[in-house]
Amino acid sequence: MARIPTVTRDQVPEKYREAFDHEIAISRNAAENGPGSVMINSPEMRKRANHLVFYFREESELPQKIQELIMILTARATDCQYIWFAHSARARQQGISDAFVDALRDKKPLPKLPADEQIVVDYATELFATNRVSDATFKAVIDHFGALLLTELTTMMGYYSMLALNVNAFEVNVPEGGEAPLVV
Repeated sequence: MARIPTVTRDQVPEKYREAFDHEIAISRNAAENGPGSVMINSPEMRKRANHLVFYFREESELPQKIQELIMILTARATDCQYIWFAHSARARQQGISDAFVDALRDKKPLPKLPADEQIVVDYATELFATNRVSDATFKAVIDHFGALLLTELTTMMGYYSMLALNVNAFEVNVPEGGEAPLVV
């Protein structure tokens, strides 16, 4: 981490050491890089936030392809190189077109996607740009996903925005290799 070193157990206040130990036990590598290397500064907060990410990974019925699309749209909206690094290749693996991923990365006009993906793009783009969505955009996405999944989709945008703010503010280093970085 460029701005501060990763916190060690002895630097954590005693009342948070149990949470620190728990987080290190489940994800040692994540405490050394990425959002985890920032969030471990507040071990109890990180532990609570991880409940949400584990829900997305293990229980949410949002298709993985849609989840990866949300993650790269959030990376682009927040200019977050780390989240882009972590998810752009996965988005391609899940079937998001190369043309779309490349255009998103390069801030070029986005090609249209299949209808179920395009409504997510329209929703996320509008919500990130204006902090609101029009009635037409909302109707399209709720008609497709329903209230439960739309709530999860929106919350996932917020969750990855939180991660992006942390890695951007703390200037977490992006590992070498992987996809070409976002054009900023």
